[in-house]
Amino acid sequence: MAESEKKEEKEKKSQEDNLAEDARHIGDQAHNFLSRLLNIKHDTDRESTLIAVQKDISFKGHNAWILIFSIFVASIGLNVSSTAVVIGAMLISPLMGPIVGVGMAIAINDVDTLRRSFINLGIMVGLSVITATIYFFISPVKGVTPELEARTYPTILDVLVAIFGGLALIVAKTKKGTIASVIMGVAIATALMPPLCTVGYGLANGNWQYALGALYLFSINAVFIALSTFVVAKLLGFPLVRYANSRRRRRTAQLASTIAVIVMIPSVILFVMLLREQVFDSKANEFLSETVQFEGSEILKATRDYKTKTIEIYLIGNQVPQGTIQTWEKKMNEIEALKEAQLIVHQGNDQSQDINRLSSELRTGILEDLYVRNQEVLENKDKRIELLESELAKYRGDLFSFADLSKEAKINYEDINEIGYSNLVVTNFEKIDTIPTFTVTWDSQVSNSALRERQARFENWIRLRLKLDTLAVKNVRL
Repeated sequence: MAESEKKEEKEKKSQEDNLAEDARHIGDQAHNFLSRLLNIKHDTDRESTLIAVQKDISFKGHNAWILIFSIFVASIGLNVSSTAVVIGAMLISPLMGPIVGVGMAIAINDVDTLRRSFINLGIMVGLSVITATIYFFISPVKGVTPELEARTYPTILDVLVAIFGGLALIVAKTKKGTIASVIMGVAIATALMPPLCTVGYGLANGNWQYALGALYLFSINAVFIALSTFVVAKLLGFPLVRYANSRRRRRTAQLASTIAVIVMIPSVILFVMLLREQVFDSKANEFLSETVQFEGSEILKATRDYKTKTIEIYLIGNQVPQGTIQTWEKKMNEIEALKEAQLIVHQGNDQSQDINRLSSELRTGILEDLYVRNQEVLENKDKRIELLESELAKYRGDLFSFADLSKEAKINYEDINEIGYSNLVVTNFEKIDTIPTFTVTWDSQVSNSALRERQARFENWIRLRLKLDTLAVKNVRL
């Protein structure tokens, strides 16, 4: 019995060892597969990448003109709120060169390249802003479009585009062979061109808040693009620039490391803040749509403010009991992102929060919403009224001056002795119609053949003159 148990235990242990061996084998295979799939070090051309980065830093000649034209195109797109035009401008924009140069220079401790990158970056920003300012100054369209307004403050989406766009660009640049760097720069241009154009809009129209906000957005995006380049260059093991003077080499390395830390720490902090703000807005929208509901009451307007941690709603309709509001607050506090938030409820029938005391902004928003909803209906009614008035004018004879028409007829037809006009109402017992009718009295001395010819000419003339499809002419001879 003991020998049987030992044998079973031995077989069990053997099976466990086999399973562990199989698991290790599967793990090794998965590791090898992922390594072959995602490893880019063996296909990295470091020397050619450095040459390409150095080449793209300079902003003169062709690059300067290409930048000017692409900024004009992007400004037009923003001015008319056309996303397609803005994307078209990105396809020809050379914006990314100096920014990638900054990230690469810090990664390899190349002070000369870093200095040249910063100088050309300043030229690039100045040229772009001047071009956009000139366009928006001479543009007849001065209004703020959604495309412009969206580029006045950084959001988590802008930062993510800058990060992953920068990573895609530098990874593409390091690959052996030639890749169209302009096309690979589209994602980066998404984060750079519109903010610079918006800076120009703000300067041209004296809107300093827009100008500073857009410049801040551009700066943040540029930092993250350079940071992406720095990270990839370090991971791929780009060689550091060697200096003959070891003291200078150490000083350069310390300077590059200091700059990297100065850039990275605020960037990470900003990224976390933007992420928290985005989560706050998302959870607040979810809370409002799923929780804030009461029969007979409707949300007129809702605002969310991450800085003050407040969610403010305006209700209209039936009075919501205080107990229901407390239930909403309790559910809101159960949401991690909204724990510190305060729920402020305004109700139309509440004496302390009378509907007449709502902000002018809210009232304006309501009026604008009503206007937009009914604009199409009003336009259709106006067209219908115009058509009916036109038809009515035909029946009343308001489309022409009878006095002027009769004088003109006498000049053209001297043999007319008298002319009359009336609207003749006729029916065939199925429908009633109103026919404009002219009664023309001709001179008796006119021969019959001449009279027939003149009557036909008069009828054709009067039809063309008044542009009437239905017309009757009665000829009388004295």
